[in-house]
Amino acid sequence: MEKILVVDDEESLRDVLSIMLKRTGYTVTSVADGEQALEILNKEIFDLVITDLRMPKIDGMEVLKAAKSAAPETVVLVITAFASAESAVEAMKQGAYDYLTKPFQIDEVQLIIRNALEKRRLTTENMLLKREIASRASFSQLVGQSNVLICGESGTGKELVARAIHYNSARSAMPFVAVNCSAVPETLLESELFGHMKGSFTGAVSNKVGLFEVADGGTIFLDEIGDTPPSIQVKLLRVIQEREFRRVGGHQDVKVDVRIVAATNKDLEKAVADGSFRQDLYYRLDVIPIRLPPLRMRTGDIPLLVDHFLERFSKESGKPVPTLSPDAMRVLLEHEWRGNVRELENLIERVVAFSKGETVTDAEVRGWLHRPVAPEPQRLVPLELTDEGVDLEGLVNRIERDLLLKALERSKWVKKKAARLLRLNTRSFRYRLEKYAIKGGRD
Repeated sequence: MEKILVVDDEESLRDVLSIMLKRTGYTVTSVADGEQALEILNKEIFDLVITDLRMPKIDGMEVLKAAKSAAPETVVLVITAFASAESAVEAMKQGAYDYLTKPFQIDEVQLIIRNALEKRRLTTENMLLKREIASRASFSQLVGQSNVLICGESGTGKELVARAIHYNSARSAMPFVAVNCSAVPETLLESELFGHMKGSFTGAVSNKVGLFEVADGGTIFLDEIGDTPPSIQVKLLRVIQEREFRRVGGHQDVKVDVRIVAATNKDLEKAVADGSFRQDLYYRLDVIPIRLPPLRMRTGDIPLLVDHFLERFSKESGKPVPTLSPDAMRVLLEHEWRGNVRELENLIERVVAFSKGETVTDAEVRGWLHRPVAPEPQRLVPLELTDEGVDLEGLVNRIERDLLLKALERSKWVKKKAARLLRLNTRSFRYRLEKYAIKGGRD
């Protein structure tokens, strides 16, 4: 929902524009003079600013300059009762999109606003496209057989980086396979990675293809590589060196062409020093190191991440995209984020699910920041039934989705384990994941 700022010292005109724009579906803020406009432009970014040219103290030209200074992509429409070629030319030189003379037709204003916002959308898309091209250019350097090691605290987005490397490389058309090494029991990890032959151990009732074979030609992402036992480290080293392996119980070598992207939240150099991680494997993985700083050390990313998560979760839930007040954003910028991007993502999901107004206040954000990650379901149930009633289906859905996410987090996103925690069979659990569009995890 686009945000529009209306600046005019004529109250009747402000009201007419505000009512018209709100009915069209825009989020509208209106102020009576240039001073208030400059104050709010220092705190918020608008898609469109409509400003009167002639106002006492601070005129529309100053508002135009301030809007463009705060966000160059903001579109500004200048209106005035004092038409002159000079003022029109000057406004256009300063970056105004268009120039209207009072009195004007509402239909004319609506058309110009639609065109202006379309221009902004195209400008934004063009900017994002340029960033994507630049990103592809930078990732394109990561080609060939070089392995990548991503280091960072839990929740910093290591898998997102791994996927970006894969999908912006020459291997993008081939599989990307992710495995959490810490989530698979040691007795099963070798079979999971390399596969097994029928009868090789109790329960091996048929041949199984391992994840390295599945990823042939593409990328395998080994998350939490620091948790792999020594026996598996030896086999990983052979895959890297020889580009081949044997299935459990097998007698033939299997050739693969796989790039390995590994990730860890541990200090592998320390692990090498204490003997818990092989030095030769570490050097093989650490060909291209990527260090992800925690979110508290890159707070400039928070507004971008917030906008992304707000749009994503609003789209998933079918709700309008809310706006964070400047004070609410300040709370987020000052928070420590020990859970990093994952903690921020969880918070914004809850904000979208439970916020009732168009603007999220700092009080709401503080409330969610100080609540447990997964509130007990009974706290979500109203103690009394008011005359207004309660959305029972919506309430039940929120509780059910919350418990699904909590079970997945508790089981490190292993679906079978999460289903057991909720005493559901696999089919019923999968149905609920699809119902709430919960993606990710592994069987």
